[in-house]
Amino acid sequence: AGYKGSVNPLPDRASMPEEIRIQTPHLRFAARRWGDSAGSNVLALHGWLDNAASFDGLAPLLRGIDLVALDLAGHGLTGHRPPGARYHYLDHVADVVEVIDALGWENVSLLGHSLGAGIACLVAAVAPERVRKLALIEGFGPLTAEPEQAPEQLRESIRQTARLPKKRLPHYRDFQEASEARRRAGDLSLEAARILASRGTQADGEGIAWRSDPRLTVRSPAYLTEEQVLAFLSNIQAPTLLVEGLYGYLVSRDFMAARYQRVAHLRVERLPGRHHLHLDDPKPVVDLIQPFLAETPN
Repeated sequence: AGYKGSVNPLPDRASMPEEIRIQTPHLRFAARRWGDSAGSNVLALHGWLDNAASFDGLAPLLRGIDLVALDLAGHGLTGHRPPGARYHYLDHVADVVEVIDALGWENVSLLGHSLGAGIACLVAAVAPERVRKLALIEGFGPLTAEPEQAPEQLRESIRQTARLPKKRLPHYRDFQEASEARRRAGDLSLEAARILASRGTQADGEGIAWRSDPRLTVRSPAYLTEEQVLAFLSNIQAPTLLVEGLYGYLVSRDFMAARYQRVAHLRVERLPGRHHLHLDDPKPVVDLIQPFLAETPN
């Protein structure tokens, strides 16, 4: 039911990805498609200011899987939202449901990192009949705020939006300098930063710049409360695997214990590594994700 989008044909391929475009009612998404065209459907969602190349290390190692790694709106090679639009967290959730429809998938397993993992949680909560499995890396629901912070958050979002046209965006002399800047900003290896920058940068008149929409750096006009996030997590029915890095973002967060309790079929694993552990050292992450995605639910 609903809008039926379009996606270009998928030929047989072995380990190399194919660049595809996915048309939804509001936006044309770019993606990389890997693996077995007859395999289990998996949609991969990257982190904030990353892109589909976030899964370049994992994807070739997964077997029996038809994996589509999406560039989220405003990221990578996907188009930017129209002038005047914002990048609200919940809009990404609607985008993902529309992408699943456009791919012609009745249901899907979701693989997400960081922002993408949080989006995957909300998709599984609002469309539980569409999500078979959730494989999450260093992300488990969105950031939240207290209700009394809402006025200041909206005020600051409006201020940042107004200042954005006058803001000088970063430019770099060459690809190496851009990669080094990404490494420092994201606490990841230089090789991982180069992988992300290879898809996330472009040449312009001033040197090398990021492709991502500058509006992505504007503070969100509103955050969910922790109580709202717990309600979403409680609605997840899919078997869920959460992979955390021992030196990553999640292990030191006090609110995670309460979140763990809300997902009925949750397994949490921790591996040596930081926030981008799947890109810095993909093999241990694959060793957890591959059998999990292959398991038949009870």
